[in-house]
Amino acid sequence: MRITKVYTKTGDKGKTRLAGGQEVWKDSLRVEAYGTIDELNATIGVVRALNAEVVVNPSAKERLEAELRWIQNKLFDVGSLLATAPGQTFKNMPQVTERDVERLEQVIDRCQEELAPLKEFILPGGGKVSAFLHQARTVCRRAERVCVALSKTEPVDPTIITFINRLSDTLFVLARWVSTMHGEPEFLWERHASGQER
Repeated sequence: MRITKVYTKTGDKGKTRLAGGQEVWKDSLRVEAYGTIDELNATIGVVRALNAEVVVNPSAKERLEAELRWIQNKLFDVGSLLATAPGQTFKNMPQVTERDVERLEQVIDRCQEELAPLKEFILPGGGKVSAFLHQARTVCRRAERVCVALSKTEPVDPTIITFINRLSDTLFVLARWVSTMHGEPEFLWERHASGQER
């Protein structure tokens, strides 16, 4: 695909076209679904930019970069599929398969081997890379909710929803793993924490 012009003026009245030419309102659930996937992809791009500045543990930095770059490419696949009108098929259409879900599970399993068991909920934060991975996780959960809502009204490949669900778990584990690799503390939820005196 070659993009030669950024603005077309065709969407100035609040509508856009799905792959295949079907015109829909820009606030439709399908547009919201692939728009949220795009937001997630951009958030992961921020994580990659921050990770590029890391000076400690170069091997962990390279490992995270490779996984996030693969995830970003898969999110473009997900977005393309969600932007395709139901029933439409094209030559060389991207795919999201069970093998992609399995790859995420393998990332989780490998990282978990290097992590201490989780005994309480974690307060999102830590270092910059970890904090933005938590941010990406929350956007991913929202993308999942929108896709589930869309699936109640229009066809959505269930593997896409499974992939997004597993991706949120992956981002959570990667956030913990990065903190461990960088020697950063994890702050756990303190149930019934007393307020500070003023």
